[in-house]
Amino acid sequence: MNRVQTAESKLAHMLTTPIPALVLSLSIPTIISMLITAFYNMVDTYFVGLINNPSATGAVGVCLPLMAILQAVGFMFGHGSGNYISRALGAKDMENARRMASTGFFSALLCGVVIGVLGLTFLTPLVWGLGSTPTIAPFAMGYARYILIGSPWMVASLVLNNQLRFQGNAMFAMVGITVGALLNVALDPLFIFTFGMGVSGAALATIISQFVSFVLLLWGTLRGDTIRIRLRNFSLKLSVFVEIFRGGVPSLFRQGLASLATVALSFAAGAFGDTAIAAMSIVGRVMLFAVSAVIGFGQGFQPVCGFNYGAMRYDRVRSAFWYAVRISTGVLVLASAAGMLFAPQIVELFLRGYPEVTAIGALSLRLQCVLLPFSSFLILSNMMLQTIGLAKEATLVAVSRQGLFFLPTVLLLPSFLGILGVQLSQPISDLLSMIVTIPITFHVLADLKRKEAQLAANGEAATAHAPV
Repeated sequence: MNRVQTAESKLAHMLTTPIPALVLSLSIPTIISMLITAFYNMVDTYFVGLINNPSATGAVGVCLPLMAILQAVGFMFGHGSGNYISRALGAKDMENARRMASTGFFSALLCGVVIGVLGLTFLTPLVWGLGSTPTIAPFAMGYARYILIGSPWMVASLVLNNQLRFQGNAMFAMVGITVGALLNVALDPLFIFTFGMGVSGAALATIISQFVSFVLLLWGTLRGDTIRIRLRNFSLKLSVFVEIFRGGVPSLFRQGLASLATVALSFAAGAFGDTAIAAMSIVGRVMLFAVSAVIGFGQGFQPVCGFNYGAMRYDRVRSAFWYAVRISTGVLVLASAAGMLFAPQIVELFLRGYPEVTAIGALSLRLQCVLLPFSSFLILSNMMLQTIGLAKEATLVAVSRQGLFFLPTVLLLPSFLGILGVQLSQPISDLLSMIVTIPITFHVLADLKRKEAQLAANGEAATAHAPV
């Protein structure tokens, strides 16, 4: 009975708490989690950079698509099941919420095993296919080997993290991610330098840290009113997987295309040497860190969106979206200014003594910072569309940035503009993505407003209106 009362109180909290206070309370843990997740990659890049070898730094960047593939699978099952769970909880459908949680988790765990086995079996062609050069390949092979070993729990951790936050229990998720990140910071220098493992040591530190996070996140599902992961709740019903794919395919496409885009970037930059690959790798990690706070803010917005959409509180969905856009845009304006002013110094934090790396990286960072503030609208639009179950619209927005626009520009522009073409590819794709996303998002917001007006006119609102 206590768990039922707790679930009821949580639902009331999600449907009646004023939007600013609610989004902020849920966003702080997710922002910390995302910053720390981005910090994983930043730490690896930083400590590998202390080896002072552009090929070693380039290897971490070359293996980024592999990490993106694991994230794509984890996010597909995590977002697909999590989106459904939040809507189900908003509609008081506990049975389907439990079934979805277990199915998403065990499906992801199995996929992680398959990816790990296939990747280790075909490790050499995989590393070359990711865009390695002859000098980068030996480093990349050592890094990728350990990442593939850890792929099952790395994928499953993403599912647990997303399911926890979609249930409004982001604090549990934050604890698991934070402990793993702190452990990674301690283990990186130990394995890389003390044990003399080099780049391979960075990967080993990562998978050990991720395993600790996995254990803590799994423990988090046993706490409070959180849905328990139980094998008996696993379902092979097609309808369950249809819901997972409907909510998760946009994430799969987004992260999968990010992986493909990074491979294309490595090949395009590789034509200009290892220094170009190293520079673009550093910029990629820095930009990921810059937007991670916005992604975290959006992740705090998503359970608010899901619960209230499930309860037909469309006014609160719209209010939460615009509140999140305003705050996150302001954050990215500050980040953009810092990136423009201190671009060379930021690049040199990760690799010093190579003027060409600094020059290429600094210009690329500044060009990307020009449109960085607009990323908040892109990110939050995609999250809202995905959370309310508009799979087609969410997928289009998700694929536009890295698929529809980035791949053609990064493959074509270097032929005409040289290395500048590589550096301009991301800003151009960001601009074109905004042109696609704006009309889709405004149409959906207008539709939500019409639904709210219809409910009010018919006296069918699920819950009495509370302050937004």
